[in-house]
Amino acid sequence: MSDIAQQCQPKWEGKAIAEVTGAKAEQVWPLLQDFFGLDKWFPTLTTCLAIEGVSGQPGCVRFCAGFKTPVNAGDKGAVNWTKQKLLSIDPSEMVLSYSIVDGNVGFNSYVATWKVLPKERGCDIEWKYEVEPVKGWTLEDLDFFVGSGLQVVAQRIEAALQVFKASMEQQNS
Repeated sequence: MSDIAQQCQPKWEGKAIAEVTGAKAEQVWPLLQDFFGLDKWFPTLTTCLAIEGVSGQPGCVRFCAGFKTPVNAGDKGAVNWTKQKLLSIDPSEMVLSYSIVDGNVGFNSYVATWKVLPKERGCDIEWKYEVEPVKGWTLEDLDFFVGSGLQVVAQRIEAALQVFKASMEQQNS
């Protein structure tokens, strides 16, 4: 498909939800709102650096690198990177939106929203996105990348909060 034909297609949209059990939304949100700390949670992301602004303030920009995608998972030499700009953040609603402003993964007009949703037991993390069709990818590739990545984020956050809770219980006993 030509680049022009690809640009004429409607934007891809997707959503993934991952459950964090045993942790309240108010415990999960501070970990996700650290815009420059995504490498603590996202699988295969080895670098997340502040390159502009203050974390948590709209307009700040992070550089993320080292992640693998379904399209190049077998390519040992590829180092994927993006620059991502925080568009908005609302701590009271536990939601943030960002866009990819540069990178080598072919994501044009990518905008994503992460939201922490309280539940009776635990919470959900929701990741919605829209992007122009990506050369070399299918929508299913992107849905898999987002969904599987978010599951790992939720598992890592859950594990970190369990360690914290156990250490506080041990300290108080």
